[in-house]
Amino acid sequence: MEELVLYNVIDRIATITINRPEKRNALNPALVDALTLAFLQAEEDEQVKVIVLNANGGTFSAGADLEYLQQLQNNNFEENIADSNRLKKLFTTIYYLPKIVIAQVEGHAIAGGCGLATICDIIFATPESSFGYTEVKIGFVPAIVSCFLMQKVNETIAREILLTGKIFPAMQALEYNLINFVTNSAEINQKVKEFALSLCSESSGNSLMITKQLISQTTKPLLEKTLETAVQINARVRESADFKRGIASFLNKEKINW
Repeated sequence: MEELVLYNVIDRIATITINRPEKRNALNPALVDALTLAFLQAEEDEQVKVIVLNANGGTFSAGADLEYLQQLQNNNFEENIADSNRLKKLFTTIYYLPKIVIAQVEGHAIAGGCGLATICDIIFATPESSFGYTEVKIGFVPAIVSCFLMQKVNETIAREILLTGKIFPAMQALEYNLINFVTNSAEINQKVKEFALSLCSESSGNSLMITKQLISQTTKPLLEKTLETAVQINARVRESADFKRGIASFLNKEKINW
């Protein structure tokens, strides 16, 4: 059985690769835990100064795994709290990590996959990449990622993309200030490497760490409290009739008329 996450270090750059291409790199509890452990490994790795998050196959991450969604229908409130906290732990691990995290997005980054990219410090994408917080379309809410998104894009944009659940291309994401760079697929590996190497060679590791802490602490001083609220909302909405109806329709590939 292949590993869900691959970890490799070259030239002080750790590459963390999501490795479920046969499932379009969809998220499930095992993958979320494996990603968290990989980032914690990179944090402790003295050979690592910068981290790149990418994915195998043609999709960065299609969101939640179908089997995982099916399981959610049977979870009780406490299980949903634990599951929401699992995703919160991954996102906060990346957000507070004392090393810079660069997302290399190729293909779709949808729902939880879009959230995963959003948390990273710097985001590169190809013109063919697409983004979307599609949770509202299946009776769910983008609760945890919304705590981070509001500091990346303005409220007008956040309301539009979270409430409509629309999927939008990389150039639109760039205009929204959600991502930093759009680079063609033939060059993205090299461009990401060059950017990471420049951070390694031109910036103090201690200064990078403290600057990242400064940004997180000054822009989101109430983040922990906000996240706790989001976890509760996440768990409660999973008990709603709309969530159960939306998930059932999604799993059965039926168009739902809300």
